[in-house]
Amino acid sequence: MRYKIRHSTTHRARLSVFRSGKHIYAQIIDDETRSTLAAASSADAVKNGAVSKTWNRDAAAVVGKLIAERALANGVKQVVFDRGGYLYHGRVKALGDAAREGGLQF
Repeated sequence: MRYKIRHSTTHRARLSVFRSGKHIYAQIIDDETRSTLAAASSADAVKNGAVSKTWNRDAAAVVGKLIAERALANGVKQVVFDRGGYLYHGRVKALGDAAREGGLQF
């Protein structure tokens, strides 16, 4: 899946999502330069005081908003959503929807 994403869209950055049992993480990755442009996690949301639980959809939505803010601050507006093999529902969907509401286009 990532091979298709990387080679079909070279002009867009990739929004990669990883979820564990306790946290959810998001990174904006530029595959051409192999660098991370922005990152956010539910641990960041706890530090900011935005959420108390890190494993639910509310925390994922906060992470989506954080990653959108940080991406727009770095000049990234269009991304490709890499769900990492996870089904698009629950926490992954909440993160994606919140990132769209925050201004990212995918």
